[in-house]
Amino acid sequence: MELSHFPFLKNLKENRFFLLAGPCVIEDEESPYKIAEQLVNICKSYDIPYVFKGSYRKANRSRLDSFMGIGDEKALNVLKGIREQFNIPVVTDIHAVEEAQMAAAFDVDILQIPAFLCRQTDLLITAAKTGKIVNIKKGQFLSGASMRFAVEKIQQSGNNAVMLTERGNFFGYQDLVVDYRNIYDMKQCEVPVVMDVTHSLQQPNQTSGVTGGKPELIELISKAAIAVGADGLFMETHPNPAAAKSDGANMLRLDLVEPLIEKLVKIKEAL
Repeated sequence: MELSHFPFLKNLKENRFFLLAGPCVIEDEESPYKIAEQLVNICKSYDIPYVFKGSYRKANRSRLDSFMGIGDEKALNVLKGIREQFNIPVVTDIHAVEEAQMAAAFDVDILQIPAFLCRQTDLLITAAKTGKIVNIKKGQFLSGASMRFAVEKIQQSGNNAVMLTERGNFFGYQDLVVDYRNIYDMKQCEVPVVMDVTHSLQQPNQTSGVTGGKPELIELISKAAIAVGADGLFMETHPNPAAAKSDGANMLRLDLVEPLIEKLVKIKEAL
């Protein structure tokens, strides 16, 4: 794994992992700054490279009346503001070819490809050609080994700054299961491999049209991911998940982040 392609990892120590964390979606123009501030302070305390995560728009929703965002430019300006105020990189999802350049123009550091879109060749090529880091979430319907083809699409488009994220596999119609062999298989691509510890606990396709989840298992999934060699963790967090406008059912409450990080650092150090 060549870390020179990932500036935010230049100070990553062997006994540490990196963290991508924040709210599922930018819900307003104030609260993301408060969330970012707390996460920045936690990661500084434990010497963990940190990337603020927030989707500027949620395109994949079960129901038409589900919250999608506050407006693309407003939300992207929030991400840009957080980047500048805290001097940290930011990551956001893109869903279509035209969104890659738009997000890049707002200085987004990492363009994230949603799991359902990880095979979309045009989207991958366009993201690669922005020169930004591209984080590809593994499709819930794919093996870890098969993600090498997605990596090759980015690299063969002239961009070696690519990461992969595991987020579980479909287990029937309404559940996901994490196969930790996928982390090992994706690491064979010699790129940073991240474990998404919140989306992997979703219970999708509920009859209510609202995705469920099992946030009580976030600690278990996180510990196992660090133990088997994940380079980084991805998690969505919110001060009050019950009031979150997207994915509240599988988020980690913000005040629980630091106790979890403390435990995970000890595991990483023990390795």
